[in-house]
Amino acid sequence: MIPKQLQQKARQERLGKIAENLIRSMPAAEMELDHRTPWELLIATILSAQCTDERVNRVTPALFRRYPTPADLGQASQRDVEEVIRSTGFFKSKAKNIIACGRAVEEKFHGKVPETMEELVGLPGVGRKTANVLLGNAFGKPAIVVDTHVKRVANRLGFTTSDDPTRIEQDLQRLLPPARWTAVSQRLLLHGRYVCTARRPQCERCPIYAHCTWKQKGPA
Repeated sequence: MIPKQLQQKARQERLGKIAENLIRSMPAAEMELDHRTPWELLIATILSAQCTDERVNRVTPALFRRYPTPADLGQASQRDVEEVIRSTGFFKSKAKNIIACGRAVEEKFHGKVPETMEELVGLPGVGRKTANVLLGNAFGKPAIVVDTHVKRVANRLGFTTSDDPTRIEQDLQRLLPPARWTAVSQRLLLHGRYVCTARRPQCERCPIYAHCTWKQKGPA
């Protein structure tokens, strides 16, 4: 039996090779939600739940023209906000959350989006995934975003056996130095979105096929 320490080292090395391959295939792996400020990224990320980034990007320009600051959104009419964001789905609960989020950011943090996990997850509509998006992409802090794509890819690659996003985040953290958390998780996300898809993974054009241990993978 291989000692756990050696198993862990082998997994770290394999993930390192996968990361290098993904860098070559995706030199610029950028966040696909349009934003100019941490505040705009926060609201866009909340709206992106069960919705494509492309759809959110169609909605947020009008939303931010009408409500440019946390104070403005915090004072907005629920009905008016619902009309603007309707096409993102679950618009009633999203409108309630982003209005409450605007109010909280204004009242508790003087209109400035907080920069710690503890403060971010205390905001309405914000969980660890959204908080990590902000930490990694707005504030330059090490963060692993675990969405449905990262969850799927990490399981298929054998770096976790969990369905729990927090556990998956911890499993990946143990395999990577903090300086690589944000970039690697962003590339895993994009890889899952465009190549290692849920229904028809495109194994024939997968840049990490040689390192994939998924038993159901198709021919390259």
